[in-house]
Amino acid sequence: MDFANMNFWCWLLPALVGIISGILGYLIGKGGNTTIDNSADLTLLKDKNSKLQADLDACHGKLTAASAAAAVATVAAVAPAVEVDLPFDAEAAKLAMGKAIKQDDLKVVEGIGPKISEMFQNAGITTWKALSETAVARCQEVLDGGGERYRVHDPASWPMQSKMAYEGKWAELAKWQDEHDHGKL
Repeated sequence: MDFANMNFWCWLLPALVGIISGILGYLIGKGGNTTIDNSADLTLLKDKNSKLQADLDACHGKLTAASAAAAVATVAAVAPAVEVDLPFDAEAAKLAMGKAIKQDDLKVVEGIGPKISEMFQNAGITTWKALSETAVARCQEVLDGGGERYRVHDPASWPMQSKMAYEGKWAELAKWQDEHDHGKL
């Protein structure tokens, strides 16, 4: 077997296969003169895009309206309000609650005991009014700061109860607490 003759065929066979493949690819591409009609798909996609754009515009409109409402609420909340301290009537509180009540004693709220009251005092929430204006999420943060033992408490009604106490609605508070078991229905 001749080494030079073998080297020639090693080059010629791949070259021939490449040339034939190129010619066949060209002929198939040129000969398949078919066009695909995508106009129906394009119309469908354009319609879908229009609907999505309309939905997006509606969402932007709702977001703008919500932002405007939030801005108005923020301005109203930031606007200086005239602070009016309501007088505390210890006799009315004692009559309705059946025991002596000290002003701004957070333990009047169903679910708040001495330790939780202390936690709120340390968090700067020292009055019924302050607790009534505190978000439930903030109340939960104060409880979470006390560890696992206090996380189980549900402060959902505490701002409402403290508002009744602050406003001197002792009969309503006593009735509410009688109807609920530890602040729950």
